[in-house]
Amino acid sequence: MDTEQARSLLDAGVPSDAVLAVMVKSEDPYVAIPALMGGKAPTTCKGYDFNKGVDYNKLMDNYRYQGFQGTNLGKAIDEIKAMRKWRLSDVPWKEGDDEDLKDPLVRANIKTTIFMGFTSNMISCGNREVIRFLCQHKMIDCIVTTGGGIEEDFMKCFSPHFMGDFALDGKTMRMKGMNRIGNLIVPNKNYCHFEDFLQPLLDTMLEEQKNDGTVWTPSKMIARMGKEINNEESVYYWCWKNNIPVYCPAITDGAVGDMIYFHSYKNPGFVLDIAGDIRGINDQALMAKHTGMLILGGGLIKHHICNANLMRNGADHTVFINTGQEFDGSDSGARPDEAVSWGKIRLGSKAVKVYADASLVFPLIVAETFAKDFVPPQAKAKEEGEKTGKN
Repeated sequence: MDTEQARSLLDAGVPSDAVLAVMVKSEDPYVAIPALMGGKAPTTCKGYDFNKGVDYNKLMDNYRYQGFQGTNLGKAIDEIKAMRKWRLSDVPWKEGDDEDLKDPLVRANIKTTIFMGFTSNMISCGNREVIRFLCQHKMIDCIVTTGGGIEEDFMKCFSPHFMGDFALDGKTMRMKGMNRIGNLIVPNKNYCHFEDFLQPLLDTMLEEQKNDGTVWTPSKMIARMGKEINNEESVYYWCWKNNIPVYCPAITDGAVGDMIYFHSYKNPGFVLDIAGDIRGINDQALMAKHTGMLILGGGLIKHHICNANLMRNGADHTVFINTGQEFDGSDSGARPDEAVSWGKIRLGSKAVKVYADASLVFPLIVAETFAKDFVPPQAKAKEEGEKTGKN
């Protein structure tokens, strides 16, 4: 124990058991902390000083020293930056490697294959527009989502979701034909607009199945829907345009399934094959030189991406953002180290889990990573015009 303070307490008559329990002597933190933290040097916990004014770059940089989930947010930003920065040229070519990949210029152009997963509520809320930005500019390579994550994107092309309240009365809403997603309101009529869009398309797809032998998988169906919607507000329009595959193994769990069900009475025979898509996502992971997982939420979408990366002995970069806890053994709540035990996250990689509502933190993360060095087309055109004028 710290002897000077302890002696003073004992001299004052404080019971020795209490003194011994409280006044445990500290080792030198610059020795003890590296031993506890796997050799990492100690860093100080310190918040942003607003006396220096509001500097958003410095504010975001400081998150890694904020503590609690603030620090995990900072780590997630760092991990995504590393995910995006990696190039095959970072790894020296060696004898026995693919000869086609020997050229340094070829290696410098091969990037991390980024698998993005999100649950349907991410499309329900304003993260839809954040995800659309990533797809529009081809900043990700593959998507896995749920049935609701598909239908709500198309529904929003026709009618918006509205702001509501978590405490709205369900019975009253039902009588008015209004549905609640958290504190959002979705009128039943929005689903009617979606049905008007999808039912004729299902007729066409069934015809192509019968006449042309087309085998429809969920990813092929979503691409076709993205093409037919022809709306730049849509996530899946950009996925179709940029050839980003969207996998949805539970596509029938929601309005798409409802529409397929109704269609089966009107015009039976439509077949949706999920076997082709499991081959698609697993092969994409297997053939990638380097992979990253960016997953908002849990359940099916988290496991599907992790399981695909098992095929290559784990992802190289991982960021999970969800509110799940591990005490019940759920995959949703599982920490990254559990996925390491399965071979879904590569040994030695730096995986991060942020315990947070992604509607809060994902826009901040994208602002500090994917969007940080993005130059809007109009600004780029202006810059090029100014250069041309000077020349």
